[in-house]
Parts: sequence; structure tokens; C-alpha cells
Amino acid sequence: MALVFKGVMQSTVTPLKDDYTPDLPTFEKLLEFHVRTGATAISWPHHKGESLNLTMDERKSLAEVAVKAIAGRIPISIHVSALSVEDSMDLAQHAQQIGADAIIAITPYFWNPSPQALYDFYVRLGTSVDLPMIAYNSPRMLSGAEFTGDLTRRLIERLPNLIAMKDASFHSEKFLEIARAAHELRPDFSMIAGVEFLAPSVPLGCVGCYSSAGAICPNLCQQLYDACMAGESVRARELQMRLLRLWDLLRDQYPSSLKGGMVIMGRPVGPTSPPLPTASKERQAFIATRLGELGILDTEPHGW
Repeated sequence: MALVFKGVMQSTVTPLKDDYTPDLPTFEKLLEFHVRTGATAISWPHHKGESLNLTMDERKSLAEVAVKAIAGRIPISIHVSALSVEDSMDLAQHAQQIGADAIIAITPYFWNPSPQALYDFYVRLGTSVDLPMIAYNSPRMLSGAEFTGDLTRRLIERLPNLIAMKDASFHSEKFLEIARAAHELRPDFSMIAGVEFLAPSVPLGCVGCYSSAGAICPNLCQQLYDACMAGESVRARELQMRLLRLWDLLRDQYPSSLKGGMVIMGRPVGPTSPPLPTASKERQAFIATRLGELGILDTEPHGW
């Protein structure tokens, strides 16, 4: 299988039981749902997957389930970021052992490392495995630590396995700076948008997104991607506005409202682990109303 990261890719939630332990059978059903509804790749566990609330053993066991369930049908990358750099290294090596296709790693948590410290971190992580690596830029989430064009250039020169970046800066100038530096050295480098901000990103060289809304409305997400790739700017803008309204709904206590929306669509995945709240019946009813207003209840798959 050629390793290609483009299109509407899914970074899945983590199904939990009532005692907040992983629900492995439901996780398998969720992965199968994403494959069946057109996901071009899977990545787990991003922050919507509650990675910070899972133990290292839980992350490893769920990663094993994911790789086995996908069974080579589409690429699967394992998000290895953790509070401890040593844990990140351990998760990366485990991902390689179980047959994952790639790893993805965000900049280190809490601290605001210098560009040199970020360079050293990614070199250490990227050279610890033979897998392709995806970098993850999200400066607003992590105390301002971010990629620059110069850092991207240095890392690509050093790491032949750095093949893509998920950019969740939602900053067009920064996106262009990174993309220009990457494509000068590696023309097939994949620039991937955070969530479904495709209309502003595809014209700048973006090739896809890691979807959140795909757990609720995979059809709408695919329609947006198709419109963007076809250059249908008016339709793309209209679809993007619908997804923006949905994103405004889902990011409240994220991923609590996302999981609440999945209940409405007949795909319950259990509670959200503390300290985040689980969507109440009242919150679910509010979400259902908004999904109806967006036309999602009548146009998207229900159930597994």
C-alpha cells in the first residue's frame, strides 16, 4: 500500500465504558464505520481521543486494536505525544512494533521550548523509529510553541521520514510559510488542516484534513472536500460555513459535545473522562436541535 495522506482523514474519539475504561468492541465498530464511510486514513489518539486521560498501557492496547481492525485497508498513524518525552519514545517504538503505518507528534506539552529544543525533540523522536512521521503544529493549544518555515526546513533536511504536517494554527500566513519551506525541499510533503477548515486551506496547498465532524456527518465533510478540490469556491464556502456552525457547537467542552452528537446519530461511545463533563440529556437535546437546523439529521447515516 502506497502511503498517501490526503482527503478526509479521521482522528477518532475513544469509546469508554461507564467506569471510564476503554470500550474495545465499540472502538472496533467506530473504526469500521469510518472506513465504510470513506475515511482515507485513521489517526488515533488526538486530543479528541482523550489521549491525556489514558494510561500508557491503555494507549498501547487501543493502538493494537486499531491496527488490527484497520488491517491495512487505509493508512493508520499513532499519535505518540505525551507529557513525558520518554513516554513518547516508548509509544513510537510500540507503534512500529505493532505495524502502524506512521506516527504523529505535537510539540511538547506545557513548556514553550526554543526552536532549537523543538528541533532536538523531533530529531530524537524521528530517528528512534523507521516509520514515517507527521508533525503537528497547534500553537494556540500548547503555550505558543510552534513551527516556523526555518524549523520545518531544518527538520526536513535532517529527517527523511518527515512526510507531512497537521497544521492547526488556523493562520494562513503561517500555513504558507511552512508549506513553502516544506515543498521547496520535499514537493510531495502533505500539508493537512486541523479539523475541517478546508475552504481556506486547499487553495494554499492543503491536501486534506483530520476530521472531527466526520463522526457525525461524513457526507457533509466529503462534499466540502470534493468542492474544494474541484475549485467550486462558492459551494465550498457555503459548505464550510455549515461546518463552521457545527464546529462552534462541538468545541464546547470538546470532545464532550462531539460524543453527545454521536449519541444523537445512533453511535454512542460512552462518557467523556473527567475533568471534562459528559454531555447531559439537556445538552444532547440542544445538540439534536442544532443538527436538525443544519440538515444533518436527514442527510447523514444513523447507527453503525
